[in-house]
Amino acid sequence: MTDRLDLLIVGAGPAGMAAAVAASAAGRRVTILDDNPAPGGQIWRGFSTAAAGTYPGAKPLVALHRSLRDHTVDIRSRTRVISTPAPRTLRVQDDGGAADYSYQDLILATGARERFLPFPGWTLPGVLGAGGLQALVKSGLSVRDKRVVVAGSGPLLPAVAATLARHGARIQGIFEQAPLDRLARFAFTLAAHPGKILEGLRYRVTTLSAPYRTSSWIVSAHGAEHLESVDVCIGDTSRRLACDYLACGFHLVPNLELPLLLGCTISDNCVAVDANQQSSLPHVYCAGEVTGIGGLEKALCEGEIAALSSAGKSAAHLFERRDRLARFARRLDVTFAPRRELAQLATPDTLVCRCEDVPRGALETCHSWREAKLHTRCGMGPCQGRVCGPATNFLFGWQQESVRPPLAPARVATLAAPPPSQ
Repeated sequence: MTDRLDLLIVGAGPAGMAAAVAASAAGRRVTILDDNPAPGGQIWRGFSTAAAGTYPGAKPLVALHRSLRDHTVDIRSRTRVISTPAPRTLRVQDDGGAADYSYQDLILATGARERFLPFPGWTLPGVLGAGGLQALVKSGLSVRDKRVVVAGSGPLLPAVAATLARHGARIQGIFEQAPLDRLARFAFTLAAHPGKILEGLRYRVTTLSAPYRTSSWIVSAHGAEHLESVDVCIGDTSRRLACDYLACGFHLVPNLELPLLLGCTISDNCVAVDANQQSSLPHVYCAGEVTGIGGLEKALCEGEIAALSSAGKSAAHLFERRDRLARFARRLDVTFAPRRELAQLATPDTLVCRCEDVPRGALETCHSWREAKLHTRCGMGPCQGRVCGPATNFLFGWQQESVRPPLAPARVATLAAPPPSQ
């Protein structure tokens, strides 16, 4: 079955929600596809009206949820894009089966994921992504009285630590690999974003009992069958901390699989777009983290611009604000860029590709992502390079040259279905 849609949006995070509301208000019939149980993306996962005040951007969150209901936007949750079987058509899969959706216009708001960098012991149970542990806690995992170390890089770390502390975790420390001088320069630029300063202060107040250290990173994790302790490099010293969980992530990387599959131009590891958020492909617009990691406000602004532009309406009144937020995004990248010392942590027997059990030593003789896939199967497991791809980019400078369907695990019937008739 092929559904023909007016405007199709992939991703129901802040950018996708903002785009849906603006496009619906402009008279378009909007359908959103999202693989989560409910709209909100990662930042607003598990939203409830009663707890709305604990989420970043609580006011726009509540307003968008209300507007989505008022505009009767068609939201199809638990739905994953699998492939593109024909021009301007996406094949999707949900619990009920598969379907092909043809569209007049498409907005990609596919968000971002954490970047993981390998170190000895990073595959131990109890070592999780910072955002991953936060999501598990929001979904019901109890961390009360658990000892948690939060480490890596990026503004997500204080937010995660605050969430865990509110749920009763004992934060052993927050360890940021970026040096203090970089963070100080970044903090100075926040004068133009007072809301972010207040948000950061709220996070720090919640975790005031936990030390916050800069120029610090996890060297190794230890444990027999589960994480028991971590070694942390703090400046020129090393310290071992007992813990039950390590929440570790090195900023974020855009989810580029679908844009790459469609053929969008990629520049500086994000989708290249024009002033109207249109990609290099006609009728395909992109918004949010997929165009550069910039946070909530940038995602909301770009989502609205993409929606208005796709509807043939001017979004020029939003350009100045969007450009200011894009400059903030570039400063984020510079501030939280991983230091080169992190590339030396993984030993020859440290796994880099967790899906296919490929250690660093097996990759040292390869010269490209393609060669590594052919010789070691790196990147060919269930995650399709979503974890080891960014890691090998950092370790060896390799670029993922192409993406092939399926974009997610799919039923044989979904893959075998014939392309729709055009």
